[in-house]
Amino acid sequence: MERGRSLRLVVASWALLVHIVPAVAQPAAGAGVAPLPPRLSDTGLYAPGSVTEIAPGRLEFAPQYPLWSDGAAKRRWIALPAGTLIDASDPDAWDFPAGTRFWKEFALGRRIETRYLERLPDGSWRFAVYVWNAEDTEATLAPVDGIAALPLQGASRTGTYAIPSETDCRACHEGAPVPVLGFGALQLSPDRDPLAPHASPRPAVDLRTLVADGIVRNLPPALLDQPPRIAARSRIERAALGYLHGNCGHCHSAPDSSGAAVPVDVVLAQSTKRASASADAVRASLVAVASRFRPHGVQGPTQVVEPGHSATSVLTLRMRSRDPRVQMPPLGTAIPDNEALALVERWIDEDLARPRTARQDSQQEQPTWTSSSTRAAPAVVAASTKSRSH
Repeated sequence: MERGRSLRLVVASWALLVHIVPAVAQPAAGAGVAPLPPRLSDTGLYAPGSVTEIAPGRLEFAPQYPLWSDGAAKRRWIALPAGTLIDASDPDAWDFPAGTRFWKEFALGRRIETRYLERLPDGSWRFAVYVWNAEDTEATLAPVDGIAALPLQGASRTGTYAIPSETDCRACHEGAPVPVLGFGALQLSPDRDPLAPHASPRPAVDLRTLVADGIVRNLPPALLDQPPRIAARSRIERAALGYLHGNCGHCHSAPDSSGAAVPVDVVLAQSTKRASASADAVRASLVAVASRFRPHGVQGPTQVVEPGHSATSVLTLRMRSRDPRVQMPPLGTAIPDNEALALVERWIDEDLARPRTARQDSQQEQPTWTSSSTRAAPAVVAASTKSRSH
């Protein structure tokens, strides 16, 4: 009981800190927006009469740096209205047309929940969660306030599963430049990171196929010739920084990237427009930087990342903890990600402990992707005359 009360207090305080807008009531149908369907099967994900067959036109995708969700298996889909496209003029903030819909399914042995994200005609986004019944025959719309403890055998240490509230969803999604997480230039790059924790096998949909099919337009051609990747100095660093980008970067983004980034100096989001500069900025905000956080029982100064010493680095301490006053991320997880922890600890203890020479820094890990001169050229990235939707 004390842990639950502390967690609610921490989440509430954190939401205020990052200027989260309180959840609003569902728009009335008379306002030009239909209310959310009470059943997932009516949202358009599945073929009529089915809850397993995906409807035509829904693209399944998999980000290369997925969000840790306590070991839940996940599937993701996107659907665009007919005749529309995604404007990627800004490769770090894609512009999605009104009517864009996303679904993300979570499963622990069976399907538990499917989260839903939709862009409305006024340019805003609405968030919803559908909870699957025990028979796995239908998912129904969850309350706006979520479900704090859904009984579920094998889930976390308590045998319960937390269904997020709308405010929880916005707390993570609205810290990013665009409220869509996991569907962008870096996450869908065909130059996939082989060491990324929990990544799915190479998906059928990636940046090249989206451009070739005319779904994504106006992407800078350089990002097709040399697909996006983190400007890391080693394979381990690439995977570690990628994990931090995918799991923490939507809140720890550059101060000017959104109106809801956390007001602290740690920046973990990577940019595809300025890959080298953003990787440098991430390292500069972490490595050998004094931390204002004081772990219980620790005397003296601490560092966010202390090179060669993961055990005393505040970054890994907070990743490892599930004390609601300490843990990071503060939402969406009750179990530490041991695989990612091992990766980040190796980066701190091995990569950062070794002195680097100027020559090493100039020879960062090289892309394995072949240039456009040695492969078939993708479809032309056409200029779009379609107006932006916001």
